[in-house]
Amino acid sequence: MGSGSGIWLIVLGLVVAAAVLGLIVYGLAGRARRSGRGQPPRSAPAAGTAGGAGGVEADQAAGAAGPTAAAQTAGGERAEARQANGAGGLEPGGETEGVVAASGGEIEVPEAPASRLRRLRGRLAGSKSALGRALLAVLSRDQLTREDWDEFEETLLMADVGAAASEQILERVRAAMRVEGAGADPAATLRRELLAALETKASRTIADRGGQGAPGVILVVGVNGSGKTTTIGRLARLEVAAGNSVLLGAADTFRAAAADQLAAWGERVGVPVARGPEGSDPAAVAFDAVAAGIDRQIDTVIIDTAGRLHNKANLMAELEKIRRVAAKQAPITETLLVLDATTGQNGLTQARVFTEAVEVTGIVLTKLDGTAKGGIVIAVQRELGLPVKLVGLGEGPDDLAPFDEELFVDGLLGAKP
Repeated sequence: MGSGSGIWLIVLGLVVAAAVLGLIVYGLAGRARRSGRGQPPRSAPAAGTAGGAGGVEADQAAGAAGPTAAAQTAGGERAEARQANGAGGLEPGGETEGVVAASGGEIEVPEAPASRLRRLRGRLAGSKSALGRALLAVLSRDQLTREDWDEFEETLLMADVGAAASEQILERVRAAMRVEGAGADPAATLRRELLAALETKASRTIADRGGQGAPGVILVVGVNGSGKTTTIGRLARLEVAAGNSVLLGAADTFRAAAADQLAAWGERVGVPVARGPEGSDPAAVAFDAVAAGIDRQIDTVIIDTAGRLHNKANLMAELEKIRRVAAKQAPITETLLVLDATTGQNGLTQARVFTEAVEVTGIVLTKLDGTAKGGIVIAVQRELGLPVKLVGLGEGPDDLAPFDEELFVDGLLGAKP
């Protein structure tokens, strides 16, 4: 009997031990489930995000199971940039919305650059520029008096050419007409001197490609209302039409819906947008946009910036910080200042403020249609020493084209394409 009791005690002990072991295993599994609840596995990031959002959509496309070496390096540089410059808020799981890829909707095909040039020249000529008409009306008179030349100069001034440039054009045209005498062609003489006034040694080419595998990084600055964000959307279309891959950085986090506006432009041509919520750190958004551009092997990254903050000093400090932090990833290859051509000489005051804060490399003149005073192109280049690189005419999505001085002058003088 003692032997049977011993066997039963052994069996009972084994059952109790198995039960305890089962409870321990179940408890550990439950803890693992609770700790991982609501978080995607590290090897399967959320679709449609990359870079600062913690996703690696580009890695998934390449068959990678986790962050690439480039992504890890970018993460380290991002942390370093935040520590050195105070940028923040774009870590995985933080406030960023990351690089949002365009949806699978119908993608538009932007108009080719060459076609834009022909169309914009025709639009300039069709506008029958008041400047060209007025200048030629004076030069076509039989005997040019002092009063005629005063009228000629006044016409240039009224067209926002600027005092110094107006005087120079006047003297050169008057000297040429005097030398050529009765056989002078007023239109040809005026065309030649206007072209001379627009001449610049600086390149008008957009530096949209980087070196050694880095993307071209274009920083776009300008006051709100100048057409800055719309210009970026149109520039993205121009780059796509030229065969470049593009990523947009929505670093204007101060203005409500600026990122949504940029995303809408990107959506139309299949261009992804790096963005964060309103009020997030613009420098961090710019930093992550360039990092994502490097990781995805993008040709051109275009970064939007704020056009207003609480005061001018605050804005200029923010722009300088964006440039400094973004450049930790790749050099800034172009800084474009967007000016509203209809503001005339007031635009030059705005331009000087921006050029003091960042190293502007070129000008984009928007709204250069029949309502603008075309002389502002000459004034901008002369006063700022910067080339006009792009001009916008009209309200269409492809109404942005590289600036061509001959096309522009022929348009002012009413020459048909």
